[in-house]
Amino acid sequence: MADDAGVPEEGQEELAPFKIELARSSRSKCKSCRRAIQKDSVRFGVLVDGRFGPGFMWHHINCAAKHRLEEIEEAYSLKCFEGEVDPPPIDKLRAMAETAERKKDEKKLAPYAELAPTGRSKCRHCDKLIEKGAYRVAVLRAVEFFGQVRSGPINLHAKCVAGELEKDDCTTEVDGFFDNLKENSTGLDEAALQKVCDEIGSLDGAS
Repeated sequence: MADDAGVPEEGQEELAPFKIELARSSRSKCKSCRRAIQKDSVRFGVLVDGRFGPGFMWHHINCAAKHRLEEIEEAYSLKCFEGEVDPPPIDKLRAMAETAERKKDEKKLAPYAELAPTGRSKCRHCDKLIEKGAYRVAVLRAVEFFGQVRSGPINLHAKCVAGELEKDDCTTEVDGFFDNLKENSTGLDEAALQKVCDEIGSLDGAS
């Protein structure tokens, strides 16, 4: 086992890559939000090699779901549960991750391109999954919300952008599209952006 400082006890030969348990004290801090993890709350540990040997870096399990969902899913599949912990259902954590990702996307200025962080998001044009690591492009689509029409971001395959921009409910302008895409896609370098533009292809009226 590892104590709150993340150092394994003497005699422990091998540690699991992850650990889900009840916090034994309130001394450990979440590496995601930097706040204390209260005693007896569910925490998620990731095995790392530290100054004093292997140990665990701890996270609130909800914080880990928002930032490290794939590791959480692996920990659940490996049943890395310690003690009498009653972990939240994995579907609940997945929903939290999707909500966090959607809020993150809403803060970005569309259109923008990025690498898909998972393989779970669907292209809203062709309704097929966007593979992890593939380029995905966000544009705006008009949605009615309590009687008001607002524009919200949707994810697309790069090759589906042209077809989506032709729809009446798409509120992203074709005029100046590529210039806006390059300006807003801060996470991609120039070579990657050129690949995205090549996959999108020509757009009438776009610069």
